[in-house]
Amino acid sequence: MANSQSFLSLRTILLVDASACLIMGAALVGASGALASLLNIPAALLFYAGLSLFPIAAFMAFVGVRSPIPQAGVWLVVLGNLGWVAASVALLMMDWIAPNALGVGFIAAQAAFVAIMAWLEQGGLRGACC
Repeated sequence: MANSQSFLSLRTILLVDASACLIMGAALVGASGALASLLNIPAALLFYAGLSLFPIAAFMAFVGVRSPIPQAGVWLVVLGNLGWVAASVALLMMDWIAPNALGVGFIAAQAAFVAIMAWLEQGGLRGACC
């Protein structure tokens, strides 16, 4: 994929990211107990991680619907996404939690998705956006 702007605008990427945050937030908050049992990740961690995604999604959507899209807002989204990825990697590398194999896969998969979103968003800043 040479140019992310060839098929997705920066606005679309931000709104997809915001939607993904809302969906993941709702899943983590609504099913934290069931997911905790399935993933061997503390329910409180899942619940509060999910809860944190609602204002993040709101900010991403706010940035995504501005015209023009503010570069500083996009950079804040990118840095926030990279922080989320770093925290996810830390959870896997440190001895803070002991997820099972499915839990490790869950943490790794969502971190990979967030990293891809950050990459697309920062790439969108270089193209003709909006």
